[in-house]
Amino acid sequence: MRLVVVGGGITGLAAAHRAVEISRERGIPLDLTVFDAADRLGGTIQTERRDGFLVECGPDSFLSEKPWALALCARLGLEERLVRTDDRFRRTFVVWGGRLHPLPEGFQLLAPTRLQPFVGSRLFSWPGKLRMALDLILPRGGDPDESLGGFVRRRLGREALERVAQPLVAGIYTADPADLSLAATMPRFAELERRERSVILGLWRAARRAPADSAGTSGARWSLFLTLADGMEEMVRALAARLPAGAVRLKERVTDVSRAGDRWRVATRDGAALDADAIVLASEAHQSARMIRYLDPSLALLLEGIVYASSATVTLAYRREAVRHPLDGFGFVVPHAEGRPVIACTFSSVKYPGRAPEGHALLRVFVGGALREAIVDEDDEALTAIARQELGELLGATETPVWTRVARYRKAMPQYHVGHLARVEAIELGLARHRGLALAGGAYRGVGIADCVRSGEMAAAQVLADR
Repeated sequence: MRLVVVGGGITGLAAAHRAVEISRERGIPLDLTVFDAADRLGGTIQTERRDGFLVECGPDSFLSEKPWALALCARLGLEERLVRTDDRFRRTFVVWGGRLHPLPEGFQLLAPTRLQPFVGSRLFSWPGKLRMALDLILPRGGDPDESLGGFVRRRLGREALERVAQPLVAGIYTADPADLSLAATMPRFAELERRERSVILGLWRAARRAPADSAGTSGARWSLFLTLADGMEEMVRALAARLPAGAVRLKERVTDVSRAGDRWRVATRDGAALDADAIVLASEAHQSARMIRYLDPSLALLLEGIVYASSATVTLAYRREAVRHPLDGFGFVVPHAEGRPVIACTFSSVKYPGRAPEGHALLRVFVGGALREAIVDEDDEALTAIARQELGELLGATETPVWTRVARYRKAMPQYHVGHLARVEAIELGLARHRGLALAGGAYRGVGIADCVRSGEMAAAQVLADR
């Protein structure tokens, strides 16, 4: 069987690796080709070493509570390479009024689960706290596909939306909660309202049922977020090493996918063509749309309707004594209402061990996203100046950093707008017309590393089952 995978990010690599596994399990000879337009594998995953620092330009971890990435690491022999967060500092700060306030202990993304830390928090005003408490008595309501912002405002009020939900959602999806579909991004909260009526009450009951040492994780051995000792690119290298020799073709952009009799044909920008029995398109939805625009214009139109946002990271290395803040957390998020040009900052050298040499700190600032996308077009010098200004004001990092690194990701984060699940269902129905063709990636049913692994592996299984 000849299989072509388009896209060498984590989704495409997971698809290719799973295809190899299945072919060996079933004794099916496999001729595999992986195309990627870039000069390296990994997509947004990119790890660099510099002067004793370990820098993640893109994703720095994956969720352990979603099992697919963890299971893949086990199959790759990477389990002993996994690194958990330093849970002595497991808290997040929120910038409000120009100061860093710790998110109250027990606050689960949208709502509180513990009374005392919530009541004592200075992040919310007393009217704001009382408005959140109204969730305990409010009736069920809302549209079947409500926006996440609308849901939070309706159940918990404006302060919960502006000061917590919006900045945390921006940190995860680089998105505007007013546009995001609750059902597509955080269905758990819609289910809590349906089942328990009160979101706070539902979260409180769930927290009481969960074991104290493993709530929200896959078990006491692992933290909620995991990475690899040598960075996330270690997973990329392990996957690439499991592929057949010569399978990967870099710097070759696929421009068209068409039928060639009872087979498929893949054309590249340099005029090359390759016939295949099956294809997995593991690229961004807008790129996949261009590839199939002549094959199926209606399906391409559906794919083009998935909006993407751009973002950038500015990583700064400091002498530890140059940062006055104790850095006693994993980082901070910045509400849009604060009017600042950054959306978040990760204290990388605190979150995971081995990210900075002794006596130094590594900080990673995030800019852009759906609400501030234009800033990504600024040059490196301007973005670095913005990051330094913000870290100076918020963390007391006023000295010149040892070095800085800017990384941009244009149109790389899919936005699950209201109506997203209906669109995905329509895409899947349209795809059913094309046996041997699969779509995979973060554009459809989950944006995280674990979701992308699952999507790629399912796509590989599907096209091999079609044969």
